[in-house]
Amino acid sequence: MTDSAEGPAPRRRPRQERKQVLLRLDPLVYEALARWAGDELRSANAQIEFLLRRALAESGRLPGEAGPIPRRGRPPKGPAGGRGEPSDN
Repeated sequence: MTDSAEGPAPRRRPRQERKQVLLRLDPLVYEALARWAGDELRSANAQIEFLLRRALAESGRLPGEAGPIPRRGRPPKGPAGGRGEPSDN
């Protein structure tokens, strides 16, 4: 074991599994939430997390260590695919 002159390396939070939670909602509330999520191209689950994070942030209760919402779906195409970039054709 060798000593480092720079001190210990910064501690990184290990990547944790997503927490699964059973949520009971009034069916009409769920339908409204699902419609809202669809309007914003999110799943109902992603919409719930988005709204909870926004409420936590507005109240000053969102932990600073909380990572961003994971991006789901297909990753963007690379330069050869031209997604988001004009084509030369």
